[in-house]
Amino acid sequence: SCDASQLCNCSSMGLDFIPLGLTGKITVLNLAHNRIQRIQSQDLQQAVNLRALLLQSNQISSIDEDSFQSLAKLELLDLSNNSLAHLSPLWFEHLFSLQHLHLQGNSYRDLGHSSPFSSLRNLSSLHLGNPHFSVIRQGNFEGIELLHKLWIDGSNLSQYEQGSLKSIKAINHMIINIRSINVFSEIVRDLLHSVTWLEVRRIAFNIAAEIQVLRVMSSSFARKISFRQILLTDATVPEIVSILEDMPKLVELELVNCRLLGTGQWKMQFHTNQSETLRVLTVENLSIEEFYLFTDLQAVEGLLSPFTRITVRNTKVFLVPCRISQHLLSLEYLDLSANLLGDLSLEHSACQGGWPSLQTLNLSQNSLSHLEMTSKSLSHLGKLIVLDISQNNFGEIPDVCEWPKALKYLNLSGTQIPKVTTCIPPTLEVLDVSGNNLKEFGLQLPFLKELYLTRNQLKTLPGAAPIPNLVVLSVRRNKLNSLSKEEFESFRRMQLLDASDNNFICSCEFLSFIHHEARIARVLVGWPDKYVCDSPLAVRGAQVGAVHLSLMECHRSLVVSLICVLVFLVILLLVAVGYKYHVVWYLRMTWAWLQAKRKPKRAPPKDVCYDAFVSYSENDSDWVENTMVRELEQACPPFRLCLHKRDFVPGKWIVDNIIDSIEKSRKTLFVLSEHFVQSEWCKYELDFSHFRLFDENNDAAILVLLEPIQSKAIPKRFCKLRRIMNTKTYLEWPAGEEQQQMFWFNLKIALRS
Repeated sequence: SCDASQLCNCSSMGLDFIPLGLTGKITVLNLAHNRIQRIQSQDLQQAVNLRALLLQSNQISSIDEDSFQSLAKLELLDLSNNSLAHLSPLWFEHLFSLQHLHLQGNSYRDLGHSSPFSSLRNLSSLHLGNPHFSVIRQGNFEGIELLHKLWIDGSNLSQYEQGSLKSIKAINHMIINIRSINVFSEIVRDLLHSVTWLEVRRIAFNIAAEIQVLRVMSSSFARKISFRQILLTDATVPEIVSILEDMPKLVELELVNCRLLGTGQWKMQFHTNQSETLRVLTVENLSIEEFYLFTDLQAVEGLLSPFTRITVRNTKVFLVPCRISQHLLSLEYLDLSANLLGDLSLEHSACQGGWPSLQTLNLSQNSLSHLEMTSKSLSHLGKLIVLDISQNNFGEIPDVCEWPKALKYLNLSGTQIPKVTTCIPPTLEVLDVSGNNLKEFGLQLPFLKELYLTRNQLKTLPGAAPIPNLVVLSVRRNKLNSLSKEEFESFRRMQLLDASDNNFICSCEFLSFIHHEARIARVLVGWPDKYVCDSPLAVRGAQVGAVHLSLMECHRSLVVSLICVLVFLVILLLVAVGYKYHVVWYLRMTWAWLQAKRKPKRAPPKDVCYDAFVSYSENDSDWVENTMVRELEQACPPFRLCLHKRDFVPGKWIVDNIIDSIEKSRKTLFVLSEHFVQSEWCKYELDFSHFRLFDENNDAAILVLLEPIQSKAIPKRFCKLRRIMNTKTYLEWPAGEEQQQMFWFNLKIALRS
């Protein structure tokens, strides 16, 4: 399970223990998603160079104290999602190089009465906690001074001793999953000056009075606060904003997958003083059940002027009130993607005086449908440079549009445009019209440097004269089939031409032409296997002029067609041969034999109907049916014999009849003769009974030699018959009547045994 870099992947193999034979060469060992229950002292003793040990999602409940003693170079240890009921400091005592430790998802209720991590001086990230985790004590984190990330899953944390986290001097990113506001407040009190980014998950802020215990946060030096899966109400939002407003170093606020109960009617007054540092606001997937009743947010107008970056994505925003837009005086970046903005609501949102400093605007995945109205609504944004209105549904676009004068980047990809017109602003430096239905591109764009035409219907390259400064051109996944000398000549100054995934007619002359005529620094032509040609133009590291294309590369369609025809002819030939030589019948016979091998060796007594199944050649039927059957079935007591002529079930496959008859008979009686060894059916009957005879080591087979058979006369395919005759006593049919009486006597004894 190890590769050349000694990374050994043994995950999801159903292992019950750590594999034996681990050597000092292994650097990464992945044993995740197995059934390991215990780690013993000797399991990892030889893996002295191990850097990463992944043991998550097992059933580990016991670890010997010196199990990790030899892992001084270990940097990552993942014991998450196991059954550890306690944590021992002795496990980690010799892990001097450990940087990342994952202990979440176990069953321990606390971290003990001291610190399990006191010897981990190089620890960078620590993830702990589980639904049973309820207590954090003083001294639990002694020995840890700096952490890049601390993640505590404390959904049921009910007791926190003050000062427990104070020993950690600096935490870059603190994630805490918690329900109790009081416990959360105590934790924040210890982290006022140590956490740079505080992320809070799964807590409900329902009542304004509860928020008062969080007033301590106003003294926090955190630069970023994230709320994930948080419940907010109209009563608690003003209180939380008031606390965040007082934080002296807060720069960024983030709300992801949160839920707001209310309509924005925040009656409480905010503090008059504004935050001097808060600049970035991100809101993603905010669920507002009555979003259509949401107010105009007039209460927060005064707080918005300092923001420079705002993202409100996938939150069902259908309108930004004009007064809000006009108060966003410093806003440079605005992302309103994946919302419900339409043409009329955008006109109101981007009203005169709104967003005066805006440079980048993302309106992708909204409900815009008229490009002329969209461009006019934004035309007064004098500083707007980047505009993304992709994934809207514009369709036909007019010939004349009014755009912001400073606009340089425009993304119109995936907007159902069938044809580009002079509506596109001539000031652009970057234009993306990928994923439309364009069949041609002939615009005059003198300043354009990058043009992206991926996933369209182009059959020729756009003309170079109207776009003289073009540096990058992407025409991937179009319908181009050739590049002429004139087209290459016109794009000599280009740095990148990506024409891969098209329908180029591949030829050695074409490659040679690219090599000798083109001066483009980098060309992606891309036949079925992409060729990347760098300057000097090369194909997979070889000079283009020296490349000799194979038949498959130059005529792929023809080669594929020939292969398909050849495969069809081979299949047809196999079908014909199989029909002529009854291959299907032999396959069914083999399958039946295999099924017979899998059946129970001995039928239940209640299913045994016959004393013996008689296997004989049709040429010997006169002796069997008129002599042997009469003698045995009229004996006292009579024997019950199974004959294929008389007892086989009509309509049932003959192989199934043979198998069932053998299984329902206590013995199998073989009447051997020259005719028997020449019969194919007799061979199968012998085969079906042979495994029963030898596997059970019983006397199920009785051999009756009707006439002398020379050993050489037995065909090689009757190897089982040779073996039986060499290991079992058989009865010979005598010529004299006196001897025949003894024959019948011996046969009856054999049948009753």
